[in-house]
Amino acid sequence: MSSRPELKAPPEIFYNNDEARKYTSSSRIIEIQAKLSERALELLALPDDGVPRLLLDIGCGSGLSGETLSENGHQWIGLDISQSMLDVALEREVEGDLLLSDMGQGLGLRPGVVDGVISISAVQWLCNADKSSHEPRLRLKAFFGSLYRCLARGARAVLQVYPENLAQRELILSFAMRAGFAGGVVVDFPHSTKRRKEFLVLTCGPPSISTAVPSGKGEDDESCSDDDSSQDEEIQTVCISDRHRPWKKLKIAKKGKGREWVLKKKEQMRRKGNVVPPDTKYTARKRKARF
Repeated sequence: MSSRPELKAPPEIFYNNDEARKYTSSSRIIEIQAKLSERALELLALPDDGVPRLLLDIGCGSGLSGETLSENGHQWIGLDISQSMLDVALEREVEGDLLLSDMGQGLGLRPGVVDGVISISAVQWLCNADKSSHEPRLRLKAFFGSLYRCLARGARAVLQVYPENLAQRELILSFAMRAGFAGGVVVDFPHSTKRRKEFLVLTCGPPSISTAVPSGKGEDDESCSDDDSSQDEEIQTVCISDRHRPWKKLKIAKKGKGREWVLKKKEQMRRKGNVVPPDTKYTARKRKARF
């Protein structure tokens, strides 16, 4: 099994001319992209009123996911860091507008202009430091902050991701919540190794807007192994249905240090050869306040 592409090289280098054409000509990849894009569009939950929406496709590549948006009657803007991928998209004459941009430096769009966002297998690239100037936390902060600003209030962003581990998943989700989003992780087919897919479903807007996280496909499947059940416990630790964060951290009252603790510390000091007052009935007793 080949290693993850984001561990081989930066995206603008990995997806060169040869890789971009090979990627776009693969019937397997075309099918997978179509299914993931359809699912992302479903999770966006756009109003069914026949009005075309302006959507943003982050990491659009050669426009495979954008074709699904066009087929559903929507206008879209595609953003990618690979010039080779965008060149292939232009050759294929996709209907969306294309931007060469690094999402880790912010999206650079006007506030509130986008009705929805999808991203297929792109956001996890932000967790890598491909250059000496790259700091994953700063890049995630810039990305999610600009993503929140460009979305219309009440709109959703659905980001399909392949996190490398639990820590990476929590890192991505935490910066989404810090930016102001509500939502969480939707996992389709959690008991399947091959079909399992994760979507970060985020809602932009005040708490009055419904921010319930949709259910993942295949969650009612009871035929799972012991290994799968431990995987489910891992998933539950990162699913967040709403953003409830206190403005200030609660101060925890410090417990008083009792007699046993004081005697233990004095004994440690004696072992080190220090001069320590003898233990008496007054040791560790709280003194009365003087007036």
